[in-house]
Amino acid sequence: MPVIAVAVEAASVERPVIDAWAAEQDPPVEAVLDAVTGTGEGLGAALATYEDALVVPVRLAWLPAVERAAGTSRLSELALLATPKRPATWLSRRLAALSPNRRRVLTGEPALLSELHKRFLDMTGTAGDAEDEDPDAFGAFVRRSAVVTLEREERAEIGNRYKVPHAVSEEILARKEFREEIAEVSAEMGLTVDEGLEKAEECLDELVAVQSRAAVDMFYAMMGPLHSSTWQVLADQSGLTRLRELNKRYALVFLPAHRSYVDTLVLGDVLARNDFPRNHVMGGANLRIWPISDLARRAGIVFIRRSFGDDEIYKSVVQEYFAFLLAKRFNLEWYFEGGRSRTGKIRSPRYGLLRYVAQAVQSGRVEDVYLVPTSITYDRLHEVASMAAEQAGGKKQAEGLKWLAEYARSQRRTSGGSAYVRFGEPIAIRSWLPPAGASDDDNRAALHKIAFEVAVGINRTSPLTANGLLALTLLGVRDQSLTLNQIQRILEPVLAYIEARGLPSTGLERLRDPAELTAVLAGLVRAKVVTVYDKGELPVYAVDRGQHLVAAFYRNNAIHWFVNRAILELAMLWTSQQESDNPELTGWTEAKRIRDLLKFEFFFPDRDTFEAELRDELALISPGSSDPAAALRGSGVLMAHRVLRSFLDAQLVVADRLVAVGAGRPIDKGALLDECDRVGQQMLLQRRLHSPESVSRELFTSAIDLKDNLGLLAPAQGESPEDLQRRRTEHLEFVTSLIDRAQLIESLDAANRAEVTGVAV
Repeated sequence: MPVIAVAVEAASVERPVIDAWAAEQDPPVEAVLDAVTGTGEGLGAALATYEDALVVPVRLAWLPAVERAAGTSRLSELALLATPKRPATWLSRRLAALSPNRRRVLTGEPALLSELHKRFLDMTGTAGDAEDEDPDAFGAFVRRSAVVTLEREERAEIGNRYKVPHAVSEEILARKEFREEIAEVSAEMGLTVDEGLEKAEECLDELVAVQSRAAVDMFYAMMGPLHSSTWQVLADQSGLTRLRELNKRYALVFLPAHRSYVDTLVLGDVLARNDFPRNHVMGGANLRIWPISDLARRAGIVFIRRSFGDDEIYKSVVQEYFAFLLAKRFNLEWYFEGGRSRTGKIRSPRYGLLRYVAQAVQSGRVEDVYLVPTSITYDRLHEVASMAAEQAGGKKQAEGLKWLAEYARSQRRTSGGSAYVRFGEPIAIRSWLPPAGASDDDNRAALHKIAFEVAVGINRTSPLTANGLLALTLLGVRDQSLTLNQIQRILEPVLAYIEARGLPSTGLERLRDPAELTAVLAGLVRAKVVTVYDKGELPVYAVDRGQHLVAAFYRNNAIHWFVNRAILELAMLWTSQQESDNPELTGWTEAKRIRDLLKFEFFFPDRDTFEAELRDELALISPGSSDPAAALRGSGVLMAHRVLRSFLDAQLVVADRLVAVGAGRPIDKGALLDECDRVGQQMLLQRRLHSPESVSRELFTSAIDLKDNLGLLAPAQGESPEDLQRRRTEHLEFVTSLIDRAQLIESLDAANRAEVTGVAV
């Protein structure tokens, strides 16, 4: 049987090297066929002259010029071809003369020509024999197959971080099942098949990230100043090792909590340094910034529409694109909250893109996909100030070149401390999905459960940081500045509690050392989160005036670790105030009622698990007294006012406005949100709210969504306006009761603090 070589992209300076290789082979290579263009023009006709043959893909690879840290790339190195890529012909001649050892002939896995014919017929659904094939289409297919197998060989030399897809649109458009689906959708839309396919091709041109190795390195080199000198990045190496093994068989979908514009750059560098292929990152159209957007697209950024509307062809294209990438084991990444968190805690997830991953698995296109909950936590973020302004009603600055330049300039001036990248337990999506053909309700319920597990996984891996714990401490001290020694003494029982629970943390040991604690506080002072008065006998520290929302962002990064404790405190006080034959049942019932009030703010387990977790918390509270208030105070750790007060205050403002507007008027959510902004500011000035962090559009929005979920925005079917108003009033009374209890816990904490600091409050 003859052996023929298919040479992919062999320039004039490269072809003699390949010919020399062919002459040395045993058995001999009968012919070297050129596969220069993606159309397959000429190649198919040349292959048609053979009845059967062994086809060997071959190409000339140019290896990196210098040794450098894996995943890094300087622009100067790119200019010198340090990044593996196919150089221009003139540069190939120069490199061949100067560095002939950088050339290497690569061969891919051979295949029988008859087998290639069969695979082509299966993919395209072409009827009849191989003789009926379009020679150019078959040539294009052989070339694509050659490129893919050669890529695998080349990655063995240069690393997985350069794994990129090829001829994506061509392969998708050639797939018979996709063409059949577009034909069906086109008929429903009143379009001809050709019109539908033309529209699908336009959607692919808009959507597909046409990656190249040079573009990947160029983009990340250009974006480097946005983050490379701002933080020391500390990554979870054990988690990366586990993911690398999974990635040998399955595609991974990284789902980070979204804190900063640079999240994807930080995560991308961590993965590249550990030889993962670059993720295909789903980005919003708002980040399509000219002229960088074209380079970003070639680096793997997929600019996807925020809303698909009724464009069924676009939906079909997205579904097929996801299935294509996952079937080829390319990893994906997106931020499932739909945008950056303005408060520091995880926002409610969105399910749209997750649905396409589920469809790829349910359809059998992919064996399984693993979702990777990813936590990226920063010591300090300069952009928090602008997000705080947006929470207070400020206008978000539009992204563009001017915005990008200002962002880069501020990043270079900022010392952000450390950034911590950690990975939760990977979630095999197949085990959570109903079988193919399940109802929409069953699929929707499964996606909700999966998204919940991702959020819980992110929370479990988000570490407590020194800055976050200091923000928690100082925000809980109303209108009081503290000395270094006083801060340390207040922190002591909290640190002991964290150790007793075995909570994940990083850098908390610095808070025990006076010099290190001073350094941490100095960083927060430089970031204008904390203010220091040092003109007296001793320096005293407090949250800077007007920076409560910023401090709350850092606190909220790990606030979920203290939510159960805070709920238990409120439930214990409730129990002490009731006359009940079964105080324990009364306490658990109240705790679950509070849990339901906060279900749009935090991710809670099922009710039985929640009760078990609260029992563990109860075991940590001082057992020295049967009086709940005394037991709480004796524990030395009081959290309700620190953790929940801002959320309860936001609930109060919304509940108050619903009662004030009356049940006879329809509720417009946008108008209600604006009114909450205005009245919330008034209530803050009247000191009816705890602090400025309570006046937050994001908190008001989730509170309004909760009221809607509870049926408080409009009457239920058959319900009278009077009954709706009664329910609104009862709800307001419940929220007010919780705030009263939080204030009592705050007074208990103040009494503890007076004993510790020696300053009466």
